[in-house]
Amino acid sequence: MPKKEKKLKKEPIQSPKGMHDILPQYQDIWNRVRVACQEISEYYNFKRIETPILEYEELFSKTSGESSEIVTKQMFNVLTPGKDKLVLRPEGTASIARSYIQHGLSQLGSPVKLYMEGPMFRYEQPQSGRFRSFHQFDLEVISSDDDSVYDAQIILIFLKILEQLKIKNASVSINSIGCKNCRPEYRKDLINFYKSKKNKICDDCKNRLETNPLRLLDCKEEICQDLKKSAPIIVDRLCYQCKTHFKDTLEYLDELKIPYNMDHMLVRGLDYYTKTVFEVFAEGATFALGGGGRYDYLIESIGGKNTPAVGCAIGLERVIEIIKLQNIQYKPKHENNVFLIAIGNAAKKKSLGLIEKLRESNVEVFESLGKDSFNSQMKSANKMASPLALIFGQKEAHEESVIIKDMKSGAQETIPILKIADAIKKRLSQL
Repeated sequence: MPKKEKKLKKEPIQSPKGMHDILPQYQDIWNRVRVACQEISEYYNFKRIETPILEYEELFSKTSGESSEIVTKQMFNVLTPGKDKLVLRPEGTASIARSYIQHGLSQLGSPVKLYMEGPMFRYEQPQSGRFRSFHQFDLEVISSDDDSVYDAQIILIFLKILEQLKIKNASVSINSIGCKNCRPEYRKDLINFYKSKKNKICDDCKNRLETNPLRLLDCKEEICQDLKKSAPIIVDRLCYQCKTHFKDTLEYLDELKIPYNMDHMLVRGLDYYTKTVFEVFAEGATFALGGGGRYDYLIESIGGKNTPAVGCAIGLERVIEIIKLQNIQYKPKHENNVFLIAIGNAAKKKSLGLIEKLRESNVEVFESLGKDSFNSQMKSANKMASPLALIFGQKEAHEESVIIKDMKSGAQETIPILKIADAIKKRLSQL
């Protein structure tokens, strides 16, 4: 007899490499991080803006730089049926700047303070703190001048968000990379320094030396690290205006008693940065939680007027990873919920109406109405760690009452439905 062919087991479809689901059990911590970002930003008069996930490729090639890694290696390209060259946005600042110009947001006055939260996409090798789909919280101050007070305020807000989330030992690394007046001279010095040392750097840096020498300082390859330490320091070559701006920024930070580390190798990975650049770290991680800086020429480069601006991006996945690494515990959001147990058809039919009455009275109710037995619903109540259970059976449905059960002591009391909300609040306040 011919052998029966074995049926190949179909592997379930997985999420794409470097992209991840945010599961229900992690939503509370995600919401906590988002709320901290939003509340503190709005206190400082930032207004929410949302931009499309898809943008024209040209927006990022013009702002991030044709030779930047984002443009050359990391963008997810989308070719539409109409042959439009679109990309999944790799970062938020350029999108916000585009929206600022397109919708004439300068009419809102100066400064225009904006924040945005959402997914970004970069095609890179996934590792700790790096994903291909990740979430950023962006803060941007678009002003009529380049006042360093906003550089300091952006850093302050970043740290206040981490403080509200109880993240310990945050630190700021900061540098100035000058402007279009003083940077060309530094660029020449950097090229001259590396020219005779091309055999001591990685292949990517050999290309950077020809296309974008400043990126040499941003290289993470081990072979390039020692050489970087001996490279010319840009702060020593700043023009008077950039020196003054950087000095003022540091003085604001000193006044706020914000400690910082001078990092002469810090340049950030995008071409639009000018003057101040910074990154924020925390105890327990080798990666930055985010960073930013000034970008005084970006808006002009995509068709707007000469408009100074400064901003930062906070990596939400990175912040959450730090929260886990530092084992930070928060008070449970649903600590004072009650659990409704409905037994029998009559009670089950009235249970949705009962939940609505409690919702209108701001009483949070959990349930597992799809389970019929009392024991299975009690198990769910215990799993949710509800301090009180509401037992609603056939008798209670007929008499329009509810039994309140203290899950710790086991004590029970029957209460009329009309008084149930007040009775629950009183008992919860006594716990």
